[in-house]
Amino acid sequence: MSSWVPMESNPEVMTKLLHKLGVPRDWCVVDVYGLEPDLLALVPKPVLAVILLYPLSKKGDNSLEDEEEGDKEKDTSTSKDPAVFHMKQYIHNACGTIALIHSVANNQHIIKLQDGFLKAFLDDSKDLSFTECGKLLMESDGISTTHKDVAQEGQTEVPSEEVPVYHHFVALIEKNGVLYELDGRKSAPVNHGSTSSETLLEDAARVCKEYMARDPEEVCFTVLALTNSDATTL
Repeated sequence: MSSWVPMESNPEVMTKLLHKLGVPRDWCVVDVYGLEPDLLALVPKPVLAVILLYPLSKKGDNSLEDEEEGDKEKDTSTSKDPAVFHMKQYIHNACGTIALIHSVANNQHIIKLQDGFLKAFLDDSKDLSFTECGKLLMESDGISTTHKDVAQEGQTEVPSEEVPVYHHFVALIEKNGVLYELDGRKSAPVNHGSTSSETLLEDAARVCKEYMARDPEEVCFTVLALTNSDATTL
C-alpha cells in the first residue's frame, strides 16, 4: 500500500495546494476558530465545504477501512446521491488531499477550475466508481508530487511517510439540499440531513460537535472551511 507525507491542518498550506492544483486564487481554506454562533459568524461566506480533522478513537487504527463502532450505526445504504463525488482512500496519509478534492469536486458548478492536475483528474474520473476514483488517484503523479512538495511547507516537523498518523480528515459538503460527510475510509457518503448553501457552516458545525462529544477528553480537533477570499465577513 502506498503512502504519502502527512498533510498538516494548516490553512495556508492547504490553500497553496489547491492553487497549485488549479483552483482559482479567490478560493482559500480558513480556520474555523470555534463552533458557537459568534465565532462561526467570523468565517467569510460563501462556505462551500467544511473540513474536520479528528483523532481516530482507536489509537492503533490507521488503516484505510473504517470499523469504528460509531460509524456502524450510520445508515449509508440510502444516502448515495449520484451527483455526489466520493472516492476511496487507498493511500496512507492522503486524507487531507482527498478531503480537499471532495470539497472542490462537489462544487465545480461554483469553482471554475483552471487547467491543471485536479481538473484533469476530475475529467478522467467522470462516470468512475468510488473504488475506481481512488485507484485513479494512485496513478496521478501530478497530484502526488504536488501534495508531497506542499506538505513539506508546514509549521511543524514533517514526519516520514512510514510514521503512522492517528488523525483523519473528512469533508462536509452540501449537495441537492443534503449535508454529506465524505470520507475515503467509508464505503458511501454519510447523510447528515437537510442543509442549504446558506446554512452549511452551521449545520456542519453540529456534526463536528457530535465528533467531539464522542471523545470529550480529546482536544486535537481542527475545523477548516473552504471559502471565498474576496468575500466580506458577515
